Amino acid sequence: MVTQFVLRTDKKNKAGLCPVHLVVYFDSVRLKCGTGEMCRPADWNIDKQKFRSSYPLFEDANDGLKLLADNVLAWWRKLRAVGEVPTLTGLRLVLRPQLAPAPPEAASVYGLYEQYRQAMRARGYSRETLRQHLVARNWFTDFEAYSGAFLDPVTYDLARHDALLSYLREVRALAPNSIYTAVKDLKSFLRFLRDERGVAVGIELRKLVAKPADTPKLYLSAADLEALASAMLPANLVATRDVFLFCCYTGLRYSDVSALHAGNLQEWNGGRLLRLVQSKTRAGVSIYLSAAASAILDQYADPEQLRLLPVHPNQVMNKYLKRVARLAGLTRAADLVSTGNGGISRSAVPTCELVTMHTARHTFATQSLLRGMPVEVLQKVLGHKKIQTTLIYAKIIEDFQHQTMRRIWDGEAVTDSSAGLDSQICAVEPSAA
Repeated sequence: MVTQFVLRTDKKNKAGLCPVHLVVYFDSVRLKCGTGEMCRPADWNIDKQKFRSSYPLFEDANDGLKLLADNVLAWWRKLRAVGEVPTLTGLRLVLRPQLAPAPPEAASVYGLYEQYRQAMRARGYSRETLRQHLVARNWFTDFEAYSGAFLDPVTYDLARHDALLSYLREVRALAPNSIYTAVKDLKSFLRFLRDERGVAVGIELRKLVAKPADTPKLYLSAADLEALASAMLPANLVATRDVFLFCCYTGLRYSDVSALHAGNLQEWNGGRLLRLVQSKTRAGVSIYLSAAASAILDQYADPEQLRLLPVHPNQVMNKYLKRVARLAGLTRAADLVSTGNGGISRSAVPTCELVTMHTARHTFATQSLLRGMPVEVLQKVLGHKKIQTTLIYAKIIEDFQHQTMRRIWDGEAVTDSSAGLDSQICAVEPSAA
């Protein structure tokens, strides 16, 4: 192989500068390519094929030419070793190697997650969904601060994921279902970046696994509802009790009962209905108001009020409900199951300490099934998209199991409790207090 540096005086530009080309002879192959250097003819030594001392920084420039020749020689040796033929494209890559793009600087997950939330907001996702992803974003940014490193989607791997799970479980002390929700939100966030924003996510999303826990759902019996309805309460707790009972009679979530207005109320066949679009699922539901539910609405009817019922903030409602349940005598022990440190712990807790606004929805579902409401009808009333969600309530009703065992083992006939439930549940008149 022979290399020559040639000054192309035939390509002089307006400034009088001529390009320096490299000519390489590989056996029978001759290749020629520009080096990127330029000089005046007076600054070029034709015999020695290098810059004269009159050229600014001529020593550095000549060292550059020598380096190019050495690189071409190394390239030629590699080609010869594998039996390949040199090409002009290959020579150009040797003389002017393409620089690999600098990797983007890692940044906090905060900005990327906000882009994700903005996209969801633009696409009409519900306020509840956006709020949940706000909580997830805060968990992830807090993890960055705790670990001292960014949660970078490009470099995220299983080791980093295990560190996140450890932080959520041990430092934040989140319940298994909260961790499951966090992982589900993380996967949807990474999928958005990968599929819609072209980010090279560094992990297969199917490998990000978290298992939900099958937690027992608390629901109240017909006797519990009667005790609540007839309890003597301080004046500041009466409205909380009545709103809770209204949800027990209708199956409404807190987010829906807090937004009820006169436009949701309609007459139907001598009775009244609630028609609304659920805040969480955007599903339209139609709910018949029983006598007990109608009585509560009548008690708080006021044309000057925008809302049908006096609903406090959710945290306040849950705090007051525990006092209401205690005053109503719901103090029997309930089995509280919790998971942590790889095990399960069980403890006896008074029922009143576990009652929340969502207990009303569980109560409505289970008591409706006990009274004989078909699962398909209950699905429509609750606004579930999948019947499997409604069937969860059917699994936790044990009364029928107990009655069957009593009949088999004790020889007692199975009693039909639906008639009694008519008066105990759906026809309970709230106290006038």
